[in-house]
Amino acid sequence: MKTLYLRIVLTTALVMLLSSLLAFVISNTYYQYNLKPYNDKKMTVMTNDIIQFYKENPEVNLPAYLNSIGDLGYQIYLADSPDQGTFYGGDFRKKNLDADVIRQVLGGQVYHGIADFPAKLFITGFFDNSLSNSIGMPITVNGKTHALFVRPNVELQFGELRIFFALLLVLTTLISIILVFISTRYIVKPVTRLTEATKQIAKGNYHIKLHARRRDEIGMLANHFSQMAKSLEQLESMRQEFVSNVSHEIQSPLTSIQGFSERLKSNQLTEEERLHYLDVISDESRRLSQLSKQLLTLASLDKEESIIDKQLYSAKDQIKQVVYMLEWNWREKEITLDLQLSSAPIYADPKWMHQVWVNLITNSIKFTDPGGTIRIRLEEKDNHHLIEIEDTGIGIKEEDLPYIFNRFYKTDKVRNRSEGSSGLGLAIVKRIIDMHDGQITVHSELGKGTCIQIWIPISSPE
Repeated sequence: MKTLYLRIVLTTALVMLLSSLLAFVISNTYYQYNLKPYNDKKMTVMTNDIIQFYKENPEVNLPAYLNSIGDLGYQIYLADSPDQGTFYGGDFRKKNLDADVIRQVLGGQVYHGIADFPAKLFITGFFDNSLSNSIGMPITVNGKTHALFVRPNVELQFGELRIFFALLLVLTTLISIILVFISTRYIVKPVTRLTEATKQIAKGNYHIKLHARRRDEIGMLANHFSQMAKSLEQLESMRQEFVSNVSHEIQSPLTSIQGFSERLKSNQLTEEERLHYLDVISDESRRLSQLSKQLLTLASLDKEESIIDKQLYSAKDQIKQVVYMLEWNWREKEITLDLQLSSAPIYADPKWMHQVWVNLITNSIKFTDPGGTIRIRLEEKDNHHLIEIEDTGIGIKEEDLPYIFNRFYKTDKVRNRSEGSSGLGLAIVKRIIDMHDGQITVHSELGKGTCIQIWIPISSPE
């Protein structure tokens, strides 16, 4: 299996190779179309200067003169006929030259072998040490016309420079490969750590910390992974706590039912005691039934959002209906209800919103002392439907407010148990509001009351 480290190294090496080839092709193309005509013109001037000097100084020993020119970095061929000539300076690697070319130069024409040298994709003509890759001009020696061919001796002119550039290229390539190995390990190392971390999470170990100080995409990935691991750890803790709470909530009424059922078997109970025990069993059974319904409700809400069936309906009428349904509860405690409800229709699921009003108003009645007041207000504000339920009840401690929507959380465990609360009502409310893209906020002061605000976006059927 190819590792990411090996893939990056091979990919980088391939990119370097392809880049080198492409750079050579582009450079060669530039030479063929731009530098080659310039070199041809330059060598034409140089050849003409050699001939002109000899023409002005005919007493000069021509072989010695051409040898001197050759020693300065040029390759020279002097022909007096198509099949006879003499070489001066450096040797040509390819000495073959078409006889017709020599005849043309002997006839007075100028031969532009550099400009006319055939272009090839991976061969730079400037370095092709061939006699045909030269400049040919006629020269008169002792009254007889000769053909003089001249080209630069690249090995002599650029010998040390070629070695320097070759060494530079080799060292650059080797150092680049070494640095690629090192830098790739630096890049891959966090990914390797992430791989090991995923294995730990798969084993159920969520207590993972990745100390990533990088600020690039891999650093962001490591930070997000750490946050995900932390969230999974919290989720697992919540799951375990949820199972523990469910077990406790189910076990408590079952223990009561079992205990009082055993007591009912006694023949020494009075009728009053028997009825009391039956009432307790009935209350605990009702509490179990309520708990199971709320758990099923939460399961339905957690399962999917498609269960929400939004429609336009009158929230005012629905809230009034809930208030009338709970009339016996608030009248028994002589609680005053103040309703300020607008008639604007709301786009939501009536069934689930009914559950919201029942849970919230029931809570307000339950935790408001006799003679208190509950105010319910419905209005449009900031492109939202604002529903506000405010009471003069016992209030909630400030340290409890961040947790009241957690499942099974109870601010007063003793009182909530006596009231038959499971700690799921507000969790259900929060989930329903979230599924309507709304928000719910709670403001409370201990001993003075609680105000719950629900914001539902104003929208309409598409």
